[in-house]
Amino acid sequence: MNTLDILAKTENLDTVMAFVDERLEKAECPMKIQMQIDIAVEEIFVNIASYAYSPGEGPATVRVNVDDEHKFVDITFIDNGVPYDPLAKEDPDITLSAEQRQIGGLGIFMVKQSMDDVIYEYRDGHNILTIKKALKG
Repeated sequence: MNTLDILAKTENLDTVMAFVDERLEKAECPMKIQMQIDIAVEEIFVNIASYAYSPGEGPATVRVNVDDEHKFVDITFIDNGVPYDPLAKEDPDITLSAEQRQIGGLGIFMVKQSMDDVIYEYRDGHNILTIKKALKG
């Protein structure tokens, strides 16, 4: 497992993306799956940077675990900001027009649709969000 401890601010997104992509490339992750994971990582990290410590800043941890034997990856995001379960929010009604829909929630909806599993827990003062994706196309 590989861990990156970083300040949760949007300026650090490129560092987070490079960290994740390096591990995915080592695992020979297909480009289509890597792009799906990249979108999810960006959405989650930007949300942590924007809301977890608002209006201040705080730490975030990104852990990447590649299971070579079973060909899957899980990426865990940990922060000690405001407790928030993004999975508790009802999915947006995508049958409505953009003008009719409530603001927010589309990003985490896309994450849930593109990943094989998304798990949230609040433990010991930490938000812990894990995304899982098979590395087979």
